Amino acid sequence: MTTSAPALSTDLRRWLAHLSDTGRLAVIREGVKLEHQLAAIAKRLDGRQAVYFPRPGGHDMPVVSGFMSRRGWIAEAMGVTESQLLQRFRQAAENPLPWREVPTGEALCQQVVQKGVDPREVLPIPTHSEHDNGPYITAGLVIARNPKTGAQNVSINRIQVHSKERMAILMLPRHLWAFYKEAEARQQPLDVAVVIGVDPLTLLASQAIAPLDCDELEIAGALHGAPLRVVKCLTNDVRVPADAEVVIEGRILPGVKELEGPFGEFPKYYSAREHREVIQVDAITHRRDPVFHTIVPAEMEHLLLGSIPREATLLAHLQRSFPNVLDVHLSVGGVGRYHLFVKIRKTHEGQPKNVICAAFGAHYDIKQVVVVDDDVEVHDPLQVEWAVATRFQADRDLVVIAGAQGSVLDPSTTVGQEFGENSAPPSHVQGISAKMGLDATKPVVYHEHVFTKVRVPGEDTEDLDALIDTSARVNFETGKVQR
Repeated sequence: MTTSAPALSTDLRRWLAHLSDTGRLAVIREGVKLEHQLAAIAKRLDGRQAVYFPRPGGHDMPVVSGFMSRRGWIAEAMGVTESQLLQRFRQAAENPLPWREVPTGEALCQQVVQKGVDPREVLPIPTHSEHDNGPYITAGLVIARNPKTGAQNVSINRIQVHSKERMAILMLPRHLWAFYKEAEARQQPLDVAVVIGVDPLTLLASQAIAPLDCDELEIAGALHGAPLRVVKCLTNDVRVPADAEVVIEGRILPGVKELEGPFGEFPKYYSAREHREVIQVDAITHRRDPVFHTIVPAEMEHLLLGSIPREATLLAHLQRSFPNVLDVHLSVGGVGRYHLFVKIRKTHEGQPKNVICAAFGAHYDIKQVVVVDDDVEVHDPLQVEWAVATRFQADRDLVVIAGAQGSVLDPSTTVGQEFGENSAPPSHVQGISAKMGLDATKPVVYHEHVFTKVRVPGEDTEDLDALIDTSARVNFETGKVQR
C-alpha cells in the first residue's frame, strides 16, 4: 500500500519555495563566511526558519540549511498530521517501492561533470563548530553497494574534506561499515557516492533503521508514493537519486586511514581526533545552478532526522511483543537518540520492565527508557517528568544494566578509562555503557482515587473564544465591568 506525498515535498526546490511562500525561509545577504558564520546564523534561526545563503564565501553555489528542523514540517512534507507521522513512516519502511533507473541524459544530477578538481574549491563546504578540524560535509547521503549481493545502503556520515581528492569518513559499526569490511577483506575499494541536496522525503528515508540489504532509496519511493528516479554513477555502479543537486563519486580505500576530527557531534560534544577511513574522489557531478545542503550538527534538523525514523522502528519493534504499546518518543533533551519515552496501556504488573528490556535490545544507542501510562503525553517532557515524580520509586521501579554496548559518541562512556597518553580507546571497548530504565506507571489496581489524575470537568471543552469578552474593561476601584 502506498500513499502519495504532496508534490511539493518530492522536490527540494519546490519544498524550499513552499517554505519561502509561507514565511519559513530566511534569505541572508550575500558573502557570508563559510567558516563559522554560516553555521552561527543557521543555528540562531534553528527551528524558526530554514536559511538560504547566496554566494557564501564567494562561491556561486548557494547553501541551504534547516529545511527539516521542526517535527510539524516533517509531517507536512509527508502529507500527514504529527500524530500520524510514525505510522506513515513505518508503512513506507515495511512496504518499500523499487526505484526506477533512468538513462544518464535524463538525470539532472549529471548535467555538469567535473574530474580532477578539489571539492573545497568546487563546493561551498562550511566549517561549523569552534574546534572542528576544517570543513565538513554533514548532509551527504553516502550510498554504497554490498560487495556480496549488490544491494545498496544509504546513510549520512560526517565527512571531513581535508585535501584535494581525499576525504576522511566516520563509519559507525552499521551497514556501511559491514560493506567496507567485506570489500577490505577482498583487498578492494568500496565504491560509494556522496549525494548532497535531496528532497525532504529521500533525506528522511536515508535514516531508516532497516535490515541489511534493504535499500533506503526504496523506502523513499514508498514515501513519495511513486518509484524514485535513480541513475548509475559515471565512475562506478552505485545508483543515486537522479534529481539530486550534487553527487561526489568515489571509493573508500582499503587499509588506508588518515587523521579526522575533532568534530562537534549530535551529543553536543566533540568527538576525538582519530585515524579514519578515506574516500578517494573520482568525480563531482551536479545540476546546473545547484544548491548545497548543510546540517548544523546537534541542532534540530540533525536531531529530528535521526529520531523520527528511529521512533517508527522502535514502535514497530515493541508492538510486535506488546500490542498495548501506544506511542514512543526520543526526547530532544536526550539528543534524539539516548532517552526513550514509551506510552503503554498497562494490563499487568511487571509489564513495563519487560518493555524496558525490549527497548534496550531494539537499538544500542538507547541509554535510558521511561515507561508511562496512557494518560501521559510522551511528546511532552513536562508530563513525563511528572509521571516519574509521582509514580516512580527507585527501590522497586528502577532497572540498571551495566556494561552494555552504547553509543561510541557518548563521551561519558570513556570516563575513567586509561589507554595511554593521547591514545583513543580501541574500537572493541568504545561505547560501553550502563542502561537505566524507569517504570513510571501507576498500579493496575489502586485504592479509591489515589492515582486518579486531577482534572476539572469542562477544562478541554469550554469554548474560550465565545466566553472571553475582549471589549470588557474592569474598574478595579469599583469592581464593575465597563464596555
